[in-house]
Amino acid sequence: MDISIKDQIIKVENKLKLAMLDSDVIVLDELLAPELIFTNHLGHVFSKQDDIGAHQSGIIKIKSITTSEETIKLSNGIAIASVRAVIIGSFAGNESETDLRFTRIWAPAPAGGWQIVAGHSSVII
Repeated sequence: MDISIKDQIIKVENKLKLAMLDSDVIVLDELLAPELIFTNHLGHVFSKQDDIGAHQSGIIKIKSITTSEETIKLSNGIAIASVRAVIIGSFAGNESETDLRFTRIWAPAPAGGWQIVAGHSSVII
């Protein structure tokens, strides 16, 4: 059963990556829980609406995401994903290439599947 859940999380992590690249707000809406708390690498806290709004408005434009060092742990019905990602794109018109480590907490969604309830990113230096 653990392998099946890990496979599901791998699948939604990939789905998230594609949604971020395409700024697909429909898929992001599906994957982000209403109660999402995301703390970015600068310490700023974002809600689901903040995240989706940034993609919808074009403030965030991601050109590429290269992932590595992916780890998934299961605990009491949730999944914790840690992934290193080099992201190339722009934020508010400023081009950047940033090496980040993300931690995401995936919880079962009420309608089935998985949603991110919390996340954090840190710059790798």
